[in-house]
Amino acid sequence: MSEHRIYTMSFASVYPLYISKAAKKGRTKSEVDEIIRWLTGYTQDEMEEQLKKQTDFETFFKDAPLLNPSRTLIKGVVCGVRVEDIKEPTMQEIRYLDKLIDELAKGKSMDKILREK
Repeated sequence: MSEHRIYTMSFASVYPLYISKAAKKGRTKSEVDEIIRWLTGYTQDEMEEQLKKQTDFETFFKDAPLLNPSRTLIKGVVCGVRVEDIKEPTMQEIRYLDKLIDELAKGKSMDKILREK
C-alpha cells in the first residue's frame, strides 16, 4: 500500500493554510493553535519547535505527547469521507484536525469544537 502524499508533507507547509482559512472567517491564529494543542498535547513551544523543524505530518502525529482521548467524539465529513470511518490511524488524525479547523471556520464556539461538556 502506498503512503499518502500528505504524510511526508511538512506540517509547517499546511499550518499557514489552517490559519488563513480561520482568518477569512474572523477567527484567530491563537484559536488554531489552541485546537492543535488540544488535539495533540503539544505545548505552544513544542508545537513551534515542530514547525521550525519542518516535521512531516506522520511524525508530527506519531510524536504527539498525548493525543486527546476526546478526539474520537469528532464526527462528520471531510473531503467526502466520514472521519469516524477512516481506518488508517495517521490519516484519521490528520482528518480530525481538518474537521476541527472546518468547525472553527464555520463559526462554532471553542467549547463545542474542543468537545467540552
